[in-house]
Amino acid sequence: MTTLLFSLRGVPEDEADDVRDLLAQEAIDYYETSAGNWGMSMPALWLRDASQLEKARQLLNDYQHQRFINAREQYLLAKNSGQLKSSWQILVDHPLRYLAYLLAMGMVVFVSVKLLFELGLVIG
Repeated sequence: MTTLLFSLRGVPEDEADDVRDLLAQEAIDYYETSAGNWGMSMPALWLRDASQLEKARQLLNDYQHQRFINAREQYLLAKNSGQLKSSWQILVDHPLRYLAYLLAMGMVVFVSVKLLFELGLVIG
């Protein structure tokens, strides 16, 4: 009986490729389903043999732990070297973009509230 091993929905392509390679290297028999034409199906990796589930889960756990450690190291390196920008730095670098976003949000709120009053949905 087939067993769901790893859902691919929202997974970066490089991570999905790494997981496929890992399963192939360890000779774990799996198959892949896609999201289909409209994205309604479940993209995932499935095991053909449920007896391999424990080994596959352990491999995935080890891989994901190592991926987390690598991502954390890259983040800390970027942060310490000054490559990451804070919200304030982004605002200072792009004040017009920030103002445009604020105006757009204000318009959405204004139109929403105006429609509520015009349609009589709010007693006022």
